[in-house]
Amino acid sequence: MEWNDGKKRCAWADPKDEAYIRYHDEEWGVPVHDDGKLFEMLLLESFQAGLSWACILHKREHFRRAFDGFDAKAIAGYDDAKCEALARDAGIVRNRLKIRAAVTNAQIFGAIQREYGTFDAYLWRWTKGKTVVERGAATSPLSDAISEDLRKRGMKFVGSTIIYSYLQAVGVLFSHEAECWRTPAPCPKAGL
Repeated sequence: MEWNDGKKRCAWADPKDEAYIRYHDEEWGVPVHDDGKLFEMLLLESFQAGLSWACILHKREHFRRAFDGFDAKAIAGYDDAKCEALARDAGIVRNRLKIRAAVTNAQIFGAIQREYGTFDAYLWRWTKGKTVVERGAATSPLSDAISEDLRKRGMKFVGSTIIYSYLQAVGVLFSHEAECWRTPAPCPKAGL
């Protein structure tokens, strides 16, 4: 694929979509340790279920406004009236089950923070704080295990495929293609 800037990117990145290119170049696969950002991506990935990432990406700023800046504590307290208002908001994905899941997931996210100190500590303990290089998959034993744990805790829309995408997005998994400019040259010390 030809890119205007001459950089090679992963095949999924759309060369005609500036937002998608920025997401690929600046966010996807970058390790995230901020709980606010970790929750934002979890919420967005759960809303993406059955839809394209481009759809969610282009609605991201409206999601941010509608969901109080992705503030998990605020979302955990949403009542029926707020959920109904969200279900009428054309700027987001108006799936009532996903909206209710966002509230439930925010509550459980908070419980995990209380248990581990941060959601970051919970998430990164699965890989002992290391990024795992993995390409060409939609699920893995890691995403299976985290998905199962989150579902046992009561989270919704966190199946293994969604969690795999989430792990890629927040940099627990590094999945940039070998030819992509984001993939560093082989470095035995870093394992990349």
